[in-house]
Amino acid sequence: MSAETSPPPGRKAGAPSGTSTSADAPGSRANPDNKWEAAADWTDGRLGIYSLAKANLRKIFPDHWSFMLGEIALYTFVIIILTGVWLTLFFVPSMGETVYHGKYLPLNGIRMSEAYSSTLDISFDIRGGLLIRQIHHWAAILFVASMYVHMMRVFFTGAFRKPRELNWLFGAGLLILGMFDGFMGYSLPDDLLSGTGLRFMEGAILAVPIIGTYLMFFLYGGQFPGTAIIPRLFTVHVLLIPGIMLGLLVAHLILVFYHKHTQWAGPGRTEKNVVGMPLMPVYMAKAGGFFFLVFGIVSAISAIATVNPIWRYGPYRPDQVSTDAQPDWYMGYSEGLIRLMPGWEIRFLGHTLNLGVFIPLVVFPLVLLSIWLYPFFENWVIGDKREHHILDKPRNAPVRTAFGAAWMGLYVVLLVGGGNDLFATHFHMSLNAISWACRIGFFVVPVVIFYITKRWCLGLQRRDREKVLHGRESGIIVRKPHGEFIEVHEPLTPEQRYTYTAYEQYAPIELPPEVDENGVARKPSRTNRLRARLSKYYFGSYGQIARPSAEEYRKVTSGHH
Repeated sequence: MSAETSPPPGRKAGAPSGTSTSADAPGSRANPDNKWEAAADWTDGRLGIYSLAKANLRKIFPDHWSFMLGEIALYTFVIIILTGVWLTLFFVPSMGETVYHGKYLPLNGIRMSEAYSSTLDISFDIRGGLLIRQIHHWAAILFVASMYVHMMRVFFTGAFRKPRELNWLFGAGLLILGMFDGFMGYSLPDDLLSGTGLRFMEGAILAVPIIGTYLMFFLYGGQFPGTAIIPRLFTVHVLLIPGIMLGLLVAHLILVFYHKHTQWAGPGRTEKNVVGMPLMPVYMAKAGGFFFLVFGIVSAISAIATVNPIWRYGPYRPDQVSTDAQPDWYMGYSEGLIRLMPGWEIRFLGHTLNLGVFIPLVVFPLVLLSIWLYPFFENWVIGDKREHHILDKPRNAPVRTAFGAAWMGLYVVLLVGGGNDLFATHFHMSLNAISWACRIGFFVVPVVIFYITKRWCLGLQRRDREKVLHGRESGIIVRKPHGEFIEVHEPLTPEQRYTYTAYEQYAPIELPPEVDENGVARKPSRTNRLRARLSKYYFGSYGQIARPSAEEYRKVTSGHH
């Protein structure tokens, strides 16, 4: 047998020593098999793609259905960008007046803005234009919905903990920017419904004390509606906000790669490893297929269900208003705040303050900030500086879960308040009764949901404790010799016991003794006293059920209990 030796790195086979070749880069093949490999070698010599691919393409991602929620948000964002670029080729962002002469006969000869006229042309004169408009709008609705659900998944499982606080802020920023960009997007056609929304925004800006008038004139370029608002919204909608969102999205994905993905507790899974599939080829193949599945479902919805039929509303006129004017659902809670607030006005320093609009304008960001900044509040209460890569079951963090459920309950109450007229007409109820029920529910519903959810979580913790110590109910009833009937319990497997107990329970923070070792009285600050009380509420006997220990399990299984 003859052995064939490889040439030294950096020299082609058969090339004399001392002769330089084009394969001088580390990792490059000495003799590429085809032009594609040669192009890859050339690129690697300048960008280092081989080492980059080796470090990242085999990165492990855990497999769980809940992680697909973030992918839906990503894919709908891509769909929004693709369809939005197409729509900008035909949309005319101008409030200049024109007379419509198009294929939609009911509006033929009607004076309208160029923005509204071009939207009609996209819908009826350009082939496939209406479908693209529908896909764009439905993708925006699903993007915000998937972002909400994805953030709730992150919130309830504690995936926002160190080192992912910045990623939580990036995600919240994407959600808020997506909400406002969606509002601007459906305001661009300048139809009667979107014009009513712009009128709503004008009223909210005017309610800002003292400077509201100046802000409104700066934004609208004069008295409402002016001639500048649509071009300005168009620039912000297609350039400014999408650019910021794209930067946040890239930063978000980079941090996901850098921090590694969170995973559910289970055998073999620790804070220092990830159990799952490699990025290439398994995860990328599944992700690619899922993208086309999402795109297909969005397209099917868009072909079947009409959203924002602007031709039914007609062009916007300041002296008219659509009777059933409603924003898209994700801005509905802001509408609810306005409708539920009494029309209070006061005089202050010679100015009339419209509290009926200004107070909801202040509460609007506070509702979002309460969920946005909660992770930092919880970390302050706990004082935990360690990294966390294992997710919590929502039941194992009762106070956090109860807070999230209360926030969602408040959101639903405000959505109902924002559509009180539709509820009244469709269910033949009193409009005033619905409004007063939502006003009371604004204060009562979150408290009730908080209490019920916390008790529910504690009950589930008790059930898990019983399962670990005494096993699972089998449904088999046996009779003992003395006549007692009992149900046989099947013991859990070691893997199941580990999964039920693989979470950490914090001990409440204790204040130091009132007197130190020298007899000097200690005076803890108000902040420390507040933190101790909150810690006791979170992790005291009324905040969590003690997790079963190994000693308790051994006593129960040995019969000495």
